[in-house]
Amino acid sequence: MRFDVLTLFPELIESHMSFSIMKRAVEDGIIEVHTVDPRDYTLDKHRKVDDTPYGGGAGMVLAPQPYVDCYEGVNKLDNSITIMMTPQGEPYNDKIANELAQYNQIIILCGHYEGFDERIREIIKPREISIGDYVLTGGELPALCLIDSVSRKIDGTLGKIESARDDSFSDGLLEYPQYTKPREYRGLKVPEVLLNGNHKLIEEFRMEQKIVRTKTKRPDLWEKWRGK
Repeated sequence: MRFDVLTLFPELIESHMSFSIMKRAVEDGIIEVHTVDPRDYTLDKHRKVDDTPYGGGAGMVLAPQPYVDCYEGVNKLDNSITIMMTPQGEPYNDKIANELAQYNQIIILCGHYEGFDERIREIIKPREISIGDYVLTGGELPALCLIDSVSRKIDGTLGKIESARDDSFSDGLLEYPQYTKPREYRGLKVPEVLLNGNHKLIEEFRMEQKIVRTKTKRPDLWEKWRGK
C-alpha cells in the first residue's frame, strides 16, 4: 500500500511514521508514505497557496492552481483512489477502512484555513471523508487517522492479521475486555474462565462481554448489529 499525502506541513505526517507500528510497517516495506507540498507547485514567488475569499468573509481559502498542479504531479498507480479530508465528507468508519485497504494507492488531500477553493473538488473529484462532526485546524490529523486505521488492515502491519479482526467494530460490536498479569490487582481478579484453558468457554465469554459492552456503551451499534 502506498500513501501520497498533499500537505503544507509534511513533517506532521513524517514524524508519525517514525514511531511504533507505523515505523515497522514502513521499514518492512508493507506501506509507503510519501508527502508532497503544494507550495512546491505554486507560481507565486512567495510560495503563497491561499488568498482571500470572493464575496468576503474571514480567513483564507486554498487556491486551485497549487493544489491541482500538485495533484497532477503525483505518480498514480493502478487501483488508486483520491481522498479529501473535510468536515463535509461522509463519516469515516471501519467499513470504509476495509474498503480503502483494497487499493494499491491512496492519495490524500489535507486542507487548512477556510478550506479548499470549490474548483479543486470539481477538477480532482475526490472521495470526501470526515472523521467526525467537528473542525480541526488542518487535515493532517484526519489523514493520519485514515493512514493508521487502513494500515492495520494490511497483512503484516500488526504481525498477525488476527489482531485487527478482533478490534472494536470489526464485526459491528465493541471489543471484549482484556486482562494480563497479575491475576489479582487491588482486589480485582481476572475472570476465572480466562484461566482454565477451555477455548470454547473463553470464546463464549468474550462474545457475551462484547454484547454487554456494546449494549451499554453504544446502543446505536447494538441495535444495528441486532438487526442484521
